[in-house]
This record gives sequence, C-alpha cells and structure tokens, in this order.
Amino acid sequence: MRSTFVVGCASCVALVACSEPSRLPSAEATVTATAPTSTAATPLDRVDRTTSIDRSDPTQVARDQMVAHDIAARGVTDARVLAAMRAVPRHRFVLPEMEERAHDDRPLPIGHRQTISQPFIVAFMTESVRPRPTDRALDIGTGSGYHAAVLSRLVARVDSMDIVCPLADQAKARLADLGYDNVEVTCGNGWAGKPERAPFDVIIVAAAPEVVPQALLDQLAPGGRLIIPVGPQTFEGQELKLIEKATDGTLTERVILAVRFVPMTGRPTE
Repeated sequence: MRSTFVVGCASCVALVACSEPSRLPSAEATVTATAPTSTAATPLDRVDRTTSIDRSDPTQVARDQMVAHDIAARGVTDARVLAAMRAVPRHRFVLPEMEERAHDDRPLPIGHRQTISQPFIVAFMTESVRPRPTDRALDIGTGSGYHAAVLSRLVARVDSMDIVCPLADQAKARLADLGYDNVEVTCGNGWAGKPERAPFDVIIVAAAPEVVPQALLDQLAPGGRLIIPVGPQTFEGQELKLIEKATDGTLTERVILAVRFVPMTGRPTE
C-alpha cells in the first residue's frame, strides 16, 4: 500500500509506502565530518534551562496530547524526538489567529503563501534522519522556525535558511526570543545549501525540487542523512526520499512516503 501525507494544504490521507535502497553516483565532492569536542551540555539540557516544562500549562497539555495521539500512536518511537515535540511550544510558531489550531495534525498558514508542516510529518522526518547530540544539521525552508527549534533540541548546531527573507527574519527573532541559541537563520537559496558551514550530518528539506540539488549531496558528511521531498507539483504529490552517504562517499536512497510539499523556489546552482 502507498501512503500520502499532504504538507502545505489542509488535509492528510495516511497509508504506508517504502522501497528498497537504490544506489546513486557518489557526490562530486568528498567531505569529512568532525564531531565537536566540546564538553558543553547536550542540546536538550541547554534549552531545558530556558524553557521549563509546566504540566499545568494548557498548551503543554495540548502538546502532550498531540504527541500521544498524532505522533507516537502513528509509529514514531524515538524517545528524544518525542520529548522534543512535547517541549517545543508550537503555538509560538503560528500566526496569533491560528494559536487555537496550533496542535491540530495539519499544516497551517504562516504568511507569504507558506505553511508550518503538520506535527506528524515534522516528527517523522526528524526521526528518519536519526539525529545525534553531536550532529550538525542544515534545515532548508525555515518557515516560522518550528522544525529548526525541534532539531535544536536534538543536535549540536542547526543552520536554517529560507528564500523568503521576511520569514527568515521573523524566525530568527522568534528563535532568539525563545532561547534557541544553537540555531543560525539566514535568508538564502536552498538549492545552494550552505557550503561555508558544511559538512552536515543531517539535512532536512521542507520544499520539493524536481531533482535533488547536487550541492546538498556534496555538503552531506560521510555517514550523513538527507531527507527531501522530490517531484513535480502534481495531484499525486512527491516522493519523500531518505538519502544516506557512506564513508566512501557512496549514496543510497529510499522512497519512504508519498507527500505533497510546496515547491522549492529559487534557481539551481551550476
């Protein structure tokens, strides 16, 4: 059976879709990952000092229910991912008039013809890339900053970028206000990635190109994981692909879901 998760519109039909890994040509550039040697607190420890969990807070109750009913019950099991989804205040990443709907399992508008992804797809994509506390992550399609905030609790550093500069500016201010100090947000072309900060152990893309950008494959560290929706803007949607790079630079990919994302804008780099 095949699964469709609609991201960027108001409905979602859920089944399941997987395929066996297939080999891709090695990326043109070989990069080397170096794990941070700092003994600083883990990302979860760092953010917990600035955003304590209050179980009497109705928004916390709503997040707990969201995780239990819409995420864990649908197969996401990674304890760190579930904890991050419970902790990040999703209502702070939506428009004020949408706060009452913030914890619904559906995408919501955030302005500039963009949306915040539904909670399940954020958790599913995050779990799929297997984030580790020492990882460096690239988040393409910042939007309101919600996915960057979730990632920031799971990895050492997040570089997030959005081609819509007003959204990037708003997300940067929002994340700073909430204490997510291991996230850097910039306005830029996601097709180019962020070569000056590469390599990345994790790359998550929240917009759909018709082909996987070569720059992102080049910037993926050996052992790294890239998750990206790929395909044209059709009724059938796109394929959500998980691409992994071996230590010798060999790439493998799996199609793990059928999805519908907004298109990846900007221009492919040469």
